[in-house]
Amino acid sequence: MKNLIVTGLLSAVAATSFAQSKTDVKAIDDLCGCFEVTFNYAETFTNDTQNEYKAGKLNDKAVVELSMPIEKTDKKVVIQHILVAGGHVIKHWREDWTYENANLWTFNGDQTWKKLPAAKPEQVKGTWTQTVWEVDDAPRYQGTSRWVENNNSLYWLNTTDAPLPRREYTKRDDYNVMERTNRLTINGKGYMHEQDNRKIIRKGGKDEVLAYEKGYNNYVKVADSKCDAAKKFWTAEKAAFWKDVVAVWDNKMAKAATLTLTKDVDGKLMYEALDEIEKKNLDGAARKKEIETLMNKYIAVK
Repeated sequence: MKNLIVTGLLSAVAATSFAQSKTDVKAIDDLCGCFEVTFNYAETFTNDTQNEYKAGKLNDKAVVELSMPIEKTDKKVVIQHILVAGGHVIKHWREDWTYENANLWTFNGDQTWKKLPAAKPEQVKGTWTQTVWEVDDAPRYQGTSRWVENNNSLYWLNTTDAPLPRREYTKRDDYNVMERTNRLTINGKGYMHEQDNRKIIRKGGKDEVLAYEKGYNNYVKVADSKCDAAKKFWTAEKAAFWKDVVAVWDNKMAKAATLTLTKDVDGKLMYEALDEIEKKNLDGAARKKEIETLMNKYIAVK
């Protein structure tokens, strides 16, 4: 089999022992690259008697997104997304793909995540866990499944709970959990992220479904040159800064059983406060200390 190694931000293949199938590895490789992306969502059925959300016009206006592999090992692939839209370049979300991962977290509503009991090796054999992180590298959602080949289609399918995405929490607060069924399907042009979501009101240990939603995020590969601005944006200094941020998250989640976030401290979201620290151009121990001190204000662990 083949083992993936990293040279800078690009990957090469080495002929050596590798536990995963070639198909799985290639599928995750196919999630990387320069893409034009369209995002479309619509509520399909609703139990909401107070508001009416209607399907809008299909959005065919694409943004450019660089999905950049920043870490590769035999067991893990980390992909950083960089968004180019409206003349701006933005650090977007991050996804980690971990092979046969036994340690999972689940979102429980109201900005709280809980660590699940460790899975047995036979329960995760042959599986890949996708962990999605916010722009400030806070946890968003996590799910485990196998890559499946069926009817000339290659896909990964999982259902998991998550907080409200930005497109929702910026305009409504009438539910607190999004149960996401994510299907990633590789195709000849890129991949489709198809979603079947349930908008849930979770209260007192009970779930009430407010509405159902369909989503299509279509990633179409384009010339690498369209991502030149994104590549220039992700400097060595920026990568080092966010590596320090990720280290704080990793340390806290390794020791905790539950994690609760405060969204706003002193009128600022965490990513806004982190951006201010980044602009100070600190390095070494001073930067790490300031990052951790700030993040402690937003993160409570037990």
